[in-house]
Amino acid sequence: MSERLLHTPEGVRDIYGAEYAAKLKVEETLRELIRLYGYREIQTPTFEYFDVFSREIGTTPSKELYKFFDKEGDTLVLRPDFTPSIARCAVKYFSGSDMPIRFQYLGNTFINNSNLQGKLKEVTQMGAEMVGDPSVEADAEMISLVVNALRKTGLKRFQVSIGQVEYFKGLCQEAGLDEETEYELRTFISGKNYFAAQELLDQRNVPEPYRSKLLRVADMFGSMFSLKEAGELAQNPRSLDAVKRLEKLYEVLKMYGVEEYVSFDLGMLSKYHYYTGVIFRAYTYGVGDAVVKGGRYDNLLKQFGMDRPAVGFAVVVDSIMEALERQKVKTDIPGEPETIYYDSSDYGERLAQAEALRAKGIAAELFPAVAQSAAKKESKNG
Repeated sequence: MSERLLHTPEGVRDIYGAEYAAKLKVEETLRELIRLYGYREIQTPTFEYFDVFSREIGTTPSKELYKFFDKEGDTLVLRPDFTPSIARCAVKYFSGSDMPIRFQYLGNTFINNSNLQGKLKEVTQMGAEMVGDPSVEADAEMISLVVNALRKTGLKRFQVSIGQVEYFKGLCQEAGLDEETEYELRTFISGKNYFAAQELLDQRNVPEPYRSKLLRVADMFGSMFSLKEAGELAQNPRSLDAVKRLEKLYEVLKMYGVEEYVSFDLGMLSKYHYYTGVIFRAYTYGVGDAVVKGGRYDNLLKQFGMDRPAVGFAVVVDSIMEALERQKVKTDIPGEPETIYYDSSDYGERLAQAEALRAKGIAAELFPAVAQSAAKKESKNG
């Protein structure tokens, strides 16, 4: 028998027992909290047409997609990201609505990345998306929801870092950068790769003071002081408007009482090019990458035929579970089922006993009496 029959491919894993029970409990906790904010559940397909995640949409690079063909010859992909799917659904089913629409979802995403560095290729994501509300208040609702969701799972040591794509775009426009250079620079600055960013600006002959301004963006993170510094650095309306919006966002977050959990990072930029305004990520102790990622994507729905603003986030449930384990936060999970043994003479009685427990919401499992000795042996060895 081939060993492959018993092993999973690289980057995916089985989850069972107490670990899976804890994961389901966390998902249930997050789902209920998101519901309390008025978000209604939606389910999208595990795979979609390639065009939904194409380069023009601004999502995951093609080389990182799991691609395959159907019988008609169309190229399909396993979803790497929920946001374009939600945008497609919003346009298809709610194009006639003028009211903001709130969605929540749960499912797995798939990234075909050979450079794993301990990351899974298949992860569970739960998220919320609000379509049709361009306001700062909508941004604040999303970030407050993230903070309350993380607290609800039991995490205490975390921070939500907030950035603004428009601030960076304004500086790039001020410096006269073309789109290709902007995308390259975005990657370097987001990764805090100062040397690569400096080399790129040298190659493109970007003059002072624009060169220094763009390099300083990577260092603009921390408290409200970083916003003040950002406002003093920029001299274009686009960037200044972005700073003013962040200042207003902070005031609304104070109304929610979550300001202690937030900080600002003007150098935080996403690989997803569909983000247009505020972006945010949540980090916590024990996990190398963000456990939540989100932001505003006001132009994405245009790609599907409807011009409406939107904002949302995705919680990486597997990363939350990793953080809870490393921070030694216990998740309450259902207890073990009541075990009832029977033989041919008392099966009816034992069955009635099990059914009575189940009627009370208590799990019960029936075993033939011959299994009792095996159970005792396993208990002894365990």
